[in-house]
Amino acid sequence: MKYKLVLVMMMMVFLVFAQGKQEAYIKKYKDVAIREMKLYGIPASITLAQGILESGSGESYLATKANNHFGIKCHTDWDGKRVYHDDDKKNECFRSYKDPDESFKDHSLFLKNRSRYAFLFEESPTDYKAWAKGLKKAGYATNPKYPKLLIDLIERYELHKYDLDGYNAKPHGEEKEIAVALINVSTNGVKYIEVGEGESLESISLKTQVKMKRLLKYNDLSWDAKVSEGQRLYTQPKRKKAARDFNYHKVEAGEDMHSISQKFGIRLEHLYKRNNMKVGEQPRVGTTLYLR
Repeated sequence: MKYKLVLVMMMMVFLVFAQGKQEAYIKKYKDVAIREMKLYGIPASITLAQGILESGSGESYLATKANNHFGIKCHTDWDGKRVYHDDDKKNECFRSYKDPDESFKDHSLFLKNRSRYAFLFEESPTDYKAWAKGLKKAGYATNPKYPKLLIDLIERYELHKYDLDGYNAKPHGEEKEIAVALINVSTNGVKYIEVGEGESLESISLKTQVKMKRLLKYNDLSWDAKVSEGQRLYTQPKRKKAARDFNYHKVEAGEDMHSISQKFGIRLEHLYKRNNMKVGEQPRVGTTLYLR
């Protein structure tokens, strides 16, 4: 009985000690995680939880020896410094960084630039559960409990608040209030915003609380699309035809079918159908297109 009591007390001390390290890790790297979320749209909660899990709260061999907080291996495209460590196989090659900040940055680029993670960026950057499950589905980790481990860490330390704090959003999934001045309405009554300086699809998804996959669908864009300042992005579905006062449009220099569909708030597929054109075909300057 006394032995069991001592064992329980030792376990409690260990858990308290581990919790202290995890809390210290969060305090140290939360601002870095929020920065990466703003730049790339990866939930800060996911980045922090992965950092804690993969680096042992910054105390693993890879974290202390190579500043590698996410267990990212070399792969064929890595031309930086390397360190070797036993993992699934003996003496595997892992990336080595000059500091933890570089590791956080490379983690973002690793997810953003690999096609197998592309579907994740269609999820809302505040939906940490979808991201946790998606990381496992994409093969980031082999542990079948990986999503649960991430979600448990996020909910234990309320890491999801950093997803929201970074964009001044309301907690617990409530819709973020957007200044009325930011919302415009097209001639046929479809709401849109104009892309601001330095904004990305990910940051706009966060700001508007429109899921990435919906934002892409509403604007007839692919997952790897880039946006530029002043570009119009719809936050709800476009119409099948233009407003009553816009029956036709004469194509001007620099316009294509997508830009015209955005200008008049018409779904791209319907613009093609109305003009008996094949998808991907572009009109010549001066061509008159039917909008209704």
